Amino acid sequence: MNIQIIAIGKLKEKYLKQGIDEYLKRLSSYAKVDIIELPDEKAPEQISPQEMELIKNKEGERILAKIPSDAYVIALAIEGKMKSSEEFAHSIDKLATYGKSKIAFLIGGSLGLSKEVMKRADEALSFSKMTFPHQLMRLILLEQIYRAFRIMRGEPYHK
Repeated sequence: MNIQIIAIGKLKEKYLKQGIDEYLKRLSSYAKVDIIELPDEKAPEQISPQEMELIKNKEGERILAKIPSDAYVIALAIEGKMKSSEEFAHSIDKLATYGKSKIAFLIGGSLGLSKEVMKRADEALSFSKMTFPHQLMRLILLEQIYRAFRIMRGEPYHK
């Protein structure tokens, strides 16, 4: 299985990089995982709804340009469907069973994902009703992908 994580924003925090590297290493025996980091648009503190849409659209164009045409696309969005780790594992397993060997996970910038990106997504996934920093979401997502592969293979994992 080929998994891409297409994310807006540069990862600066060393502790997050270390965590991400650890999960990439663990995942290497299950799937090929690539992280594509795209530049974010600078947003002023006080921003109008129009400026917000403009920024999301610019970031969205960058995201859309990187999505493989044959990928199953899962957008991480607060309004998406919440799943348990077991349900998430079952979803990934089902995709693999039905020949969807390329999955692209999309993580927007601090303002979220554009309407165009959401239209391209096959599914919207939410990890919580809470808002998480988009850099931290990469680590959380990788941990859940790793957990999903462990669940699918019947290997032990922490509950």
